[in-house]
Amino acid sequence: MGRTSMKSPWLALMAAVFALGIGLAPGGTAFAQGNDDDDDDAKPAASASKAADDDDDDDDERHGAEMVPAADGLKIPPGSELMPAAALNGDMLGLPKKSLTTQIVTPLVLGADGDAFKTSHKDFYLRAGQPYRWDIKSEGDIEYKFNAPDFFRNVWMNQIVIDDLEVHMAGAPAWLEYDSHGTITVQFQTVRPGRYHWEVGGLDENHVMEGTITVVQ
Repeated sequence: MGRTSMKSPWLALMAAVFALGIGLAPGGTAFAQGNDDDDDDAKPAASASKAADDDDDDDDERHGAEMVPAADGLKIPPGSELMPAAALNGDMLGLPKKSLTTQIVTPLVLGADGDAFKTSHKDFYLRAGQPYRWDIKSEGDIEYKFNAPDFFRNVWMNQIVIDDLEVHMAGAPAWLEYDSHGTITVQFQTVRPGRYHWEVGGLDENHVMEGTITVVQ
């Protein structure tokens, strides 16, 4: 009887501790899950913060980048249009030095100065291996289809931006179409020297809008 009475309190105590341990286990698990949930909730905020930082970088890049003049603002040697593009050097033409920072090409305006069939510039020169951002604008009251297929196929296209909405490319666009006034921004990196033709398609022979984009060393 004495041994039985001594064992009973210990058995009761062990049973109580065991039950307490079982009761705490779910709480411990829930606490761990709660921390995971907190981490998951924090992730979108971090992503949003990074996206905001990226946007800030884009803005700083746009405002601080070097401007690339159109051909009429460069030193183009007479007869150079007959030379292979690879024989031309950007330093000779007066292009900005090559850099890792995106450079801003002088905007091309379709329908400039109130004339629906006039363009602000015709010819452009760029360096091979340089990232660029180029605004192509419509200010005329007709529909424009900007075609530069060979050029678009021979650059690495990063994105096309329309009213802060981005289209990320895995290939070349067929054309850029304007049904009203507005700006389409193309962001790309040139790859190799070459001379490319651009034009506004769908116009009659009396209203030609065209030019060249020459990529040099």
